[in-house]
Amino acid sequence: MKLISWNVNGLRAHLKKDSWAWIHKQKPDVICLQEIKSKPEQLSDAQMETFKGYTVAWNPAERPGYSGVATMVSKHSKEDIIGFGVPKFDVEGRVIQTRFDDFTLLNVYFPSGTTGMQRVTFKLEFYEALLKHIKKLHKAGENLILTGDFNTAYAEIDLARPKDNQKTSGFMPEERAMLGSYFEAGLVDSFRHLYPDKQQFSWWTARFPSARLNNIGWRLDYFLVSQPLLKRVKDVTIFSEVTGSDHCPVMLELK
Repeated sequence: MKLISWNVNGLRAHLKKDSWAWIHKQKPDVICLQEIKSKPEQLSDAQMETFKGYTVAWNPAERPGYSGVATMVSKHSKEDIIGFGVPKFDVEGRVIQTRFDDFTLLNVYFPSGTTGMQRVTFKLEFYEALLKHIKKLHKAGENLILTGDFNTAYAEIDLARPKDNQKTSGFMPEERAMLGSYFEAGLVDSFRHLYPDKQQFSWWTARFPSARLNNIGWRLDYFLVSQPLLKRVKDVTIFSEVTGSDHCPVMLELK
């Protein structure tokens, strides 16, 4: 089973690029998109045809042109749950839960804190509220796959210039500690589990085009899995060379 996660930084613009030819070539069973910035009714019939063969669950933000996630499934899933029951976060279109026979998938676009401390606080509150939900699902006996743009680099190996970014949102101690609490709750960073010493990035700032050219990036996109699912993890690939967004796609392969 192949699952792809990609922050597309605007789905309508993304569909005008060659990126979807690459996606179709991978033949993924599940596609998780973040930051779609659009509602399905804003897409043309031709654009919707791109998703042929997939059942699509949409969770756009109420605010136009902002945030939003979509999950596309080619195989049978039991149900989709939009949001996670916290209104102040759900209006921003940040979570879709998809239940399969043997696990529940959470496609998540975590808030960014780069616009100021108020949003850092909002981001940390989101992390905490979602963690509470995850613990509840684990307690109910569910195995989870949590994927998306976490907007946090966990360790120094996960960004090119850690010393320069100690006070930058995305690498602040309190953000890293909050992500660490997800690991303490029984989730495992599947990429780092397989590749403990590999430095690879999934996001490069668009403000400086040379950042991607020189690989001055951050690893912000993850597949976290519940510990019982680790034995099913075949590989995790970060496709740094694939363009079309300021993020690149990440793929989890399950046995």
